[in-house]
Amino acid sequence: MSESSGRGAHSDDPLETLRGLRATRWFTDREVTEQQLRRVLEVARWTGSARNRQPWRLHTVRDRQRRERLSRCGSYALHLSQAPVVVLLALDHSGQDAEFDGGRIAQAIMTAARFDGLGSCPATFFPRENADRAGALAGFAEPWSVRTGIALGWPAPRPPGRSAIPTGRLPLDRLWSGE
Repeated sequence: MSESSGRGAHSDDPLETLRGLRATRWFTDREVTEQQLRRVLEVARWTGSARNRQPWRLHTVRDRQRRERLSRCGSYALHLSQAPVVVLLALDHSGQDAEFDGGRIAQAIMTAARFDGLGSCPATFFPRENADRAGALAGFAEPWSVRTGIALGWPAPRPPGRSAIPTGRLPLDRLWSGE
């Protein structure tokens, strides 16, 4: 295993690094530099989309008060207040593939962050009123809708205690069948 700066250890084997991608909900106060953020977002920019529509726009939030407000826009968004940077993902839902494409770019952001030693964790803004509040906070209006925020930062140790969210993965033979 090699270690990039921070706790974002990754293997020399890219598939092992991808397999090790986990949600990070606790972050240090260490700044994510503009250069690091640009590296991650440049990877995201090259994410494929149906018919190359690129039905997304990105907005970053560093201001603590605005991150606090975002953290109250979803049942599982509290970690957004702790991250040095939140990337808001706005989608134009006029195309049928926008949700799928949104998932693709969100995963690209989180994977690029992992390769750069950063931690990340998505949050969804539901119900619709929460998505509208998150979008308005970033200045988005129709046709753009912000249903996803991604926390980015340097991972901090997880506080002691049991997670309310189940851990582990189903075995492959329960997920995959084929010839």
